[in-house]
This record gives sequence, structure tokens and C-alpha cells, in this order.
Amino acid sequence: MAENVSTNAFEQIDPKKVKTMLWMLAIMFVLGTLCLQAFNLVFQNIGDDLGAPEYASLISSIPGIVLGIVCFIYGSLGDFVSLRKMMLVGIVLLFVGSIGGFFLSFNIWLVILCRCLQTAGAQVAGSVYLVMTARYLQDEEKVTFFGIFNAAYQLATLIGIVAGGVLTTINWTFLFLIPVLSIFFIPYLLKNLPTYAPAGDVKIDVPGFVIIGIAVMLLSLYFSDYNLFVLAGSIIFFIIFAIYISRAKNPFITPEFFKNKRWLMATLLVFIFYFVNYSLTPAFNASGGALFGYNSAQVSFMLVPAFIISAIVAVVSGKIDAKIGREMMIIIAAIFMVVGFALTAFFINSGPVAIIITSSIIYIGFGLIYSPIYDTVTGTVPPNEAGRVLGLNDLVLNVTASIGISVFAPMMIANPSYGSNLLGQTGEVAQYSNSRRLGSLSASPQDCYS
Repeated sequence: MAENVSTNAFEQIDPKKVKTMLWMLAIMFVLGTLCLQAFNLVFQNIGDDLGAPEYASLISSIPGIVLGIVCFIYGSLGDFVSLRKMMLVGIVLLFVGSIGGFFLSFNIWLVILCRCLQTAGAQVAGSVYLVMTARYLQDEEKVTFFGIFNAAYQLATLIGIVAGGVLTTINWTFLFLIPVLSIFFIPYLLKNLPTYAPAGDVKIDVPGFVIIGIAVMLLSLYFSDYNLFVLAGSIIFFIIFAIYISRAKNPFITPEFFKNKRWLMATLLVFIFYFVNYSLTPAFNASGGALFGYNSAQVSFMLVPAFIISAIVAVVSGKIDAKIGREMMIIIAAIFMVVGFALTAFFINSGPVAIIITSSIIYIGFGLIYSPIYDTVTGTVPPNEAGRVLGLNDLVLNVTASIGISVFAPMMIANPSYGSNLLGQTGEVAQYSNSRRLGSLSASPQDCYS
């Protein structure tokens, strides 16, 4: 791309105006994310309606892959190009995907395509929010606004699963129209977003983005059908990417970036904690239907307390971080997740109260974990590299979650008539209990020390 820009090169903006824009961006992020979570909850229902249940998980996993890639691209571009221009591109993609999805919902592949466009467009608000937080806020304010962002995500998930559950009983195609409500914030944002761009001719590193995008997409698709040729293709493109950034004149990211051990450790934590992220709501949806005969709307309302508690925890996570420190906060979050998954595995057949309690424990962990990880991430680089490091971590977060849903989805639709587990459970109970036990292993607190 271009050479690194000095920290002082960014235009100065009134702090009050920055915070106003952050709140607007957070609301737009909520609208896009709740749409994502709604589709995550009901993808199997949609696949059944369209006569393609075997491809249903792709409604979540492929847009999830796209989300990871565009997070990376948007975050990286945030260091070099106008945030206003980024927002404009995102808005176009969002509206094309939303309107197209509503009218082309008769075919699963068109649904997946429109979900990809919609997701790519909606994420620009989240990426711009993170870049502005890292670039323009004081250190003591960053953790608070990272916590608000996490709370927005939890709130979006809450509204999304309720909307998904309710609209499946009416018409799920209306889910596509939810992000269109963001139109009310667009005029103010386009007028006031930073127009900074570095002096001189900036060339976007298109080959670099294309190579890494293909590598990540192939890796994620491998976990959908475990095709070794796809895995081999992914490895080849990762090797090509490594060679490319070591020889290119101005790559968007250099090999030295990957020698930052603090960033690598923070990224490892993202992988550990978010592997099960996209899988939780569809897993509760599937187990609630199979074990108790609940529909998606009923399951979604059972998860409401979990997301309310998680959002509250996320809002105050900045203050908690300031008192006990990042490391202790990460350990406590991990303990909540592991305990929640373990209790779910033991009490999966105990009814709605058990679902409410165990899901709440798991999501308290998610409410705590975001701020310390992302505060750690942004602290490993200077402000002029914040976009790239945030983009890389969002890439890891979303692709990890997409891989997770590809791994867990077969467990939700597999024939549960046979088999048991070490808890003495059999059939459907054992099937869904085993999926929660795998989730607890992916968030083991001992991994925090590795």
C-alpha cells in the first residue's frame, strides 16, 4: 500500500462529535449484527423451507467468512483511506444485499449471495467505529467504548434471535429489511466522518488482499466438507501470501508485523474464545426443538436474559478492567464460559430454566472478554497501525466462528438414534450434550497461560 503514516497525521476532530458518531455507528452495527444473528438462529428453518437442508449451514458460515475478510480489509484500509468513502461503499453493499435478498429469497444460493453482500456492507459501521475509537479517543476512554461496542453486539444478538424466532412464524424474508433502518443515520455520518487520506498517491494493495482472502476462504470452506484438495489450496495460498509480503514493494502488511508476540498471544485468545460464538444460538435452537418441542420463537425468548446480562456486563467491563487488570479479567471470563458449557452438558435435558441459567453463565464470559482482548490488541501497535491490527483480529474472530459453526452444524442435524456419552446420556440428549462439552474444551482457562 503506502508507507506508514505518522501518528500525528490524522485530522483532529471535536471529541464530542467523535462520541456522537460512535453512538450512531454502534446503532448501525446493531442493525447489521442482529440480522446476522437472526439468520444464525434460523438457518436450518430456511434451508428446510427452500428444500436444501444439507446446505443450510452455508447461510451462516459463508457470510461469516465474508465478514471476517471484509473486517480485515476495512480495518486495514482505515489506516490509509477516508473513513467517509469506506462508509459510502458499505452503504451501497448493504442496500443492494438487503433489497436483493428480500426479493430473491426463493433460492438458497441467491439468499447466500445477498447475505454476503448485506454482511459486507453492514460491517463497515463496526470497522469504522473500532478504528475511530483506537485513533481518536484517549487511552482511558478506549476500554469503555470497546465495552460499549461489545454491549452493542450482545444487544444485537438478543434482538436478532428474538426477531429470527418470531419472523420464522410469519415470513423470514423480512429479516433482510432490518438493516435498511440505518438510512436515518447516513446523512449525518457522511457529512461528519473523517475525510483523512495520506498525502500523495495511495495504491491499495489489491493483490495482497486477494491472496489472503482466497487463503482464508478456502480454509473456512474446508471445514464444511473436509475436502483435502480445498485444504491444500488454502495452504498454497498462505505460502504465496508469505512470499508476496516478503518481496512486494509496499504490501499492506509486512512480515515484521507477525513478529509482534503480544499481538500473536492476543490473537490466540480470540481463536480460543470465539470458536463457538456462531454455534451457540443455533445449538440451543436445535436442542430446544429436538428435546422439548419448542419452536424458534420460544427458544429465542429463553435466551433473552442471557443477552441482557451479557450487555450489562459488557458496558461495565471497562471499569472492571481498570480495577482488576486484563489478565485476571480474561481468566474470570474463561471460567464463566467453561462452567456454563459444562453445566449445559449435564443439565441439557432439564428444561427451560436450565437453558436460561446455563446460557446466562456462558454469555457473562462473552460480556467480559471483548474489552481486555481488544485493549491488549490495540496496545501492541501505534495508532497509525490500529486499523490493520483490529482488522486482523476481526478476521480471526469471524473466520474462527464460521469454522466453529461448520464443525458443530453436523451435530445438530445428525441422526441421534444411536450413541451415548460418559454422562450416561443417550440419543438426542447425548448428541446435544456432547456439543456443549466440546464448547467447554474450546474455552478452557488453562489455554490463557499457553
